[in-house]
Amino acid sequence: MTLNYNDFQKQDIKFDITELQKAYSEILKIKKFDGPEEISNFGAISLTQIPGDPDSIKGHKARGVFWTKPDATGKEVVRDVTIDESAYSEFIDEFKDTYFKEVFDVLSSKYKLGRIRVLLKKPRSTLSWHRDPEPRLHIPIITNPGSIMVIDNVAKHLPADGSVWITNNTKYHNAFNGGEEDRIHLVACVLDHKFN
Repeated sequence: MTLNYNDFQKQDIKFDITELQKAYSEILKIKKFDGPEEISNFGAISLTQIPGDPDSIKGHKARGVFWTKPDATGKEVVRDVTIDESAYSEFIDEFKDTYFKEVFDVLSSKYKLGRIRVLLKKPRSTLSWHRDPEPRLHIPIITNPGSIMVIDNVAKHLPADGSVWITNNTKYHNAFNGGEEDRIHLVACVLDHKFN
């Protein structure tokens, strides 16, 4: 079996990790994590929304559509609601005085982005084995050695050092947090990135 590390692509951009962590602390004073009510180990704080539509980031729209194979049959099923990622172009005003606005401006000048969210993975928890409609851009903010992302059969830890990664979330993958503190990533849907 050949392991494909090409599904984790480090980008030629770097942000200040201290400023990212400070911005994360600042937004927690403004907003709590949202997510589907029945999911307790996942949370999202949206940094962008559909212009003038605060409902575009609530409930299941904090997560969005994905495909999974939930049982031994291996039959693929679709979950959650379809999102028009290209419509999420407005940076949310209440976060404009944080470092995340600068990050948004830089990333938006280099990529065509959909939703940008700060995602929480609680300690000792995992996502389902699933695939998404598009690649994702990750900037780890708080992590630990036991926080691992798996794409196909390749597992990789993404360090919280200000680096930017694009991951091939169109393949089956998951992320787990095997540590004892929250795993926090800034995650953006990337609409113009192709993997070989």
